[in-house]
This record gives sequence, structure tokens and C-alpha cells, in this order.
Amino acid sequence: MTNTPSLARRLLAELLGSAFLAALVIGSGIAAQTLSPNDVGLELFENAAATAAGLFTIILMFGPVSGGHFNPVVSLADASFRGISWRDALAYVPAQVAGCVLGALTANGMFSLAAVSISTHHRASSAHLFSEAIATAGLLLVIFSLARTKRASTAPAAVGAYIGAAYFFTSSASFANPAISVGRMFSDTFAGIAPASVPGYVVAQLVGGALAVLALRVLYPHVTPAEAAEVIMPHHEEQPSGDGSVQPARR
Repeated sequence: MTNTPSLARRLLAELLGSAFLAALVIGSGIAAQTLSPNDVGLELFENAAATAAGLFTIILMFGPVSGGHFNPVVSLADASFRGISWRDALAYVPAQVAGCVLGALTANGMFSLAAVSISTHHRASSAHLFSEAIATAGLLLVIFSLARTKRASTAPAAVGAYIGAAYFFTSSASFANPAISVGRMFSDTFAGIAPASVPGYVVAQLVGGALAVLALRVLYPHVTPAEAAEVIMPHHEEQPSGDGSVQPARR
């Protein structure tokens, strides 16, 4: 017997996970800028290392409830493979965006900055947009290839490692997430992005996600809804069986 966590619980997990993600990305960027002033390479390394390790743990924290998407592109791609309903995927999106905004405000507050400080960091060059499409496509390929080959339990580490690496192999430092792109507008710090740059980033990320879905349908033409339902990580609950014993129940 299967047992799916209620939508309210899943939305709360996505909200909190997204908030932690934004606080992690922005907070570590502020700390890096403070600890290593005038050394952009070291600042980026510190930001990337903290993000990679933190993303791993955040997925482990909230993945058992919602799957640990924290990213509208991941949720929409999962819906396209029927791992989650379109209704639920569309409900995830505002929770993810709100969580990232909340996380940005929290990061600002933790470092005694104004709660809201709109970023002036313009990033939307053609190279940045191309990088975002590539980064997002790569992220989805990692996530869904692991689910299809029954290695979803390794996804938290793999996703963290991929995002950490993508900080350096892309010129955009790999946002790869429309929700975090919106959230980072609200911090005029190392990790911020100017509002004028965000629409281009979101479009590029959606394009990258769509290309990844097409590639996955060719590479893994038999991705099942059950496999897609394990994205990003396997999530299940324990529930009593008829004889009173406790059995794991998949989502």
C-alpha cells in the first residue's frame, strides 16, 4: 500500500527547502566576500563549496517529504514524465519562489544588511544566457538519468557535486533555477542578480529544461512514472500494515 504525503506537507517542504537553499547561496556569498575581499576566484570557490555541500544536506532534509525539487524546472520536467501531477507541479512553483525570496531576506538579516536590497549585478549577456541553458539541461540530465537507472539514492550528492562544479564551468555561475534567480534579486551582494537580468535567465533555464527532457526521451525512452516519482531522491513513509507492523510505503 502506498502513502503519498499530503500536498500541504509537500508544499511546506518545498518552501522551507527553497528558503534554506537561497539563504545558503546568498549567505555563503556574503561570507566569502567578507572573508576574502578582492579575490573573486577564492570568493567563488568558497561560495561553490558551501552551495554544493549545503544542497546535498538540504535535499536529504526535505526530500523524503516532497522529493526535494526546490526548482520549478525540475518540477515541470517531473510532471512531463508523470512523476508528479501537473496540478501539484504548478502548486510547487509558487512555494519554491516564495521560499527563495524568504531565504534571501533571511541571509541579508543574518549579516546585518537591509532585509531587502535589490541587486544591481547585471548578468544577462549572451554567454550568461547560453550558460544557464547548458547548466539547467545538465542538472536535469543528472537527476533523471539517476532515477531511470535506479540510482536515485545517489542524487543528493550528485546534484550537489554538479552544481558546485557548474559554478566554475559556466560563465553565469550556474543558477539553473528560476526560483533562485528571483530570490537572488533581493540581495545586492556577491550572489545577487539585477531584476532586469532575471527574465532572460528564466527563459534560458526553461529552454535548457525543455532540451533536457527531449534528450532524456531519446536516451531513456522508457522512463516510467514510478521512476520519475523518485526525483530528486526516493521518498517514502512508514505506515502500519494490517498486522500492526510498520512497513515502508513508497510515494
